[in-house]
Amino acid sequence: MADERAKAEENVEELEKWARVRERGYAYPRVLLKLSGEALAGDVGYGIDPKVVDALADEIADIVEDEVEVAVVVGGGNIFRGLAGSAEGMDRAQADYIGMLATVMNALALQDAFERHGIFSRVQSAITMQEVSEPYIRRRAVRHLEKGRVVILAAGTGNPYFTTDTTAALRACELDVDCLMKATKVDGVYDSDPSKNPDAKRFDRISYMDVLSRGLNVMDSTATSLCMDNDMPMIVFDLTVEGNISRALKGENVGTTVE
Repeated sequence: MADERAKAEENVEELEKWARVRERGYAYPRVLLKLSGEALAGDVGYGIDPKVVDALADEIADIVEDEVEVAVVVGGGNIFRGLAGSAEGMDRAQADYIGMLATVMNALALQDAFERHGIFSRVQSAITMQEVSEPYIRRRAVRHLEKGRVVILAAGTGNPYFTTDTTAALRACELDVDCLMKATKVDGVYDSDPSKNPDAKRFDRISYMDVLSRGLNVMDSTATSLCMDNDMPMIVFDLTVEGNISRALKGENVGTTVE
């Protein structure tokens, strides 16, 4: 009986917190931010650029202070990309495991930056590394979010042949977030590559079915189908513009909404 009462009180507190978040203008009280490894490399092009990580932590600190619940899935392409290793003759599964370890390195770098900016955070890895991270446990991750901690999800799904985009879609559904935010170096989804076609058209909104049928390079087809099947909206936006995370969370037109 006492446990049920405590659980009911916690649910009320969570609803009250989400009401405060919406009063502050945010459209999404709980989100998952998907960061590519390349985004962390900045202009350096390889490894981790401390300026980029610090700027990101600074933005997220303001959002967390406003009680938005944030989970982060980070890629590892700035250190090692499994597909590239496979193309050079490595065993695909082995190459993917190396890529998973690269995401853990990025996650630890993000955690360091977050905590230097006063953000309490936890790294949860799909591959057990108890000295540096917690194992990924869904209920524990949700509890961290409810407590105002940023959860950094590393090592992908823990399985080869799955991308970190698929991980982001999977974790977004598991953690019952309101929106999946895909942070890239491009300001949305285009009908063709804007770096090659100056007349490429950017979509303000597009359906997952259109993304699949047009073969648009937003996420891999597994991730796209998972979001579509579970009605998970996604915002694709440019991470390099300061303040875009907050603007996207408040529903401003800073990218493309896929739904």
